Amino acid sequence: MKNIKILALLIISIIGFNACESDDSLTYIAQPTGEFTFSNSFLSEYTLTTATSSNLGERFTWDDANFDIPTNVTYEMQKSITGDFTDMEVLGSTSANEYTLTIGDLLGFASEAGLDNDPSTENPDTGTVSFRVRAFIGADSSEELLTPSQALTLVLPEAASGEPVCEFDQLWGVGAGLPSAGWGWTTPESFNCIGDGVYGANVNLQNLGGAEPNNNFRFFTVEGDWASGRNYPWFIDEGYTIDANFEDAMDGDNNFAFVGTTGTYYLEIDSANKTITLDDPQPLGVCEFERLYGVGAGLPTAGWGWATPVNVLCSGDGVYSVSVELQNLGGAEPNNNFRFFTVDGDWASGRNYPWYVDAGYTIDANLVDAMDGDNNFAFVGTSGTYTLTIDDNNMTITLE
Repeated sequence: MKNIKILALLIISIIGFNACESDDSLTYIAQPTGEFTFSNSFLSEYTLTTATSSNLGERFTWDDANFDIPTNVTYEMQKSITGDFTDMEVLGSTSANEYTLTIGDLLGFASEAGLDNDPSTENPDTGTVSFRVRAFIGADSSEELLTPSQALTLVLPEAASGEPVCEFDQLWGVGAGLPSAGWGWTTPESFNCIGDGVYGANVNLQNLGGAEPNNNFRFFTVEGDWASGRNYPWFIDEGYTIDANFEDAMDGDNNFAFVGTTGTYYLEIDSANKTITLDDPQPLGVCEFERLYGVGAGLPTAGWGWATPVNVLCSGDGVYSVSVELQNLGGAEPNNNFRFFTVDGDWASGRNYPWYVDAGYTIDANLVDAMDGDNNFAFVGTSGTYTLTIDDNNMTITLE
């Protein structure tokens, strides 16, 4: 009987041992549960422009994915042009509960989708791109949750066609404060229509002080017509905000008076926003380069160095121009030579007199080949201030 009891205890022990061994080998498999959706709201459409490409396009957000156990979760942002994710692309992953895309990102996706804003093509300017988030655990887990697909409607505003629209093709500036013009109609300053209701030009403005007014000028709507003038009070009465560097000259015609520092400025008259502003000179139009650089003794404000080169700005499509001091003092030492360069500080980028002749340019008679070691330009006219224009369309270099 005693042996039977001992045998029973032994059997129970073996069974208990096997049960413990089986418990130790159990593995708990995480099971995704519940809904997994985007928590942010979306716009009906997303208008995309290159000017705002660095701005936020959309911030996708979501709540924690529930895998029924405490664990680290990775979230993967996916994109599809087709919308069914057969072309799925992973944009990135995060452990956070959000993922942001810029306008620039969305512009790239719009391009992939074949959208453009060119009215001359058949490509649409509106379309959709789909997104979803995949949540998973581990390096390559088959256990995952997917948000429903979210399509964003992307819109590329149609590019404006034709020329900008202004009341006039250009405004004109005349007066002592515009030394390239003076009080006459031989060489008035032209402020071209560069945007809808916007006129602009790079101009020299003068304020030399003294009793004789040398800083006054006026705008005109018709070239050669003194009766078409618009003076300082005219713009004030129209509600314009005018740059602090301008005042009412309080002369007989209430002209503009430039009270700033003599120099070259970009002057803009914006009839849409009713402002008249001054800024640093800037390129206008489309050229091979935004500007050329003039260096040499014949350009006394520059000299043969790179500290203060003359900026010959793109002032129109294919046209560079600048109001510049040119020097010809005579004597054995060359003081009238200079050269154009396409890259600031790069002597190897020079374009000398023969370069333009070989390219077929007609060059002003006051500029000749210096016949020095570099075949620079030589200014053989009378020292003074000139408007220098390089016209790549008509292939001319002129002085006025």
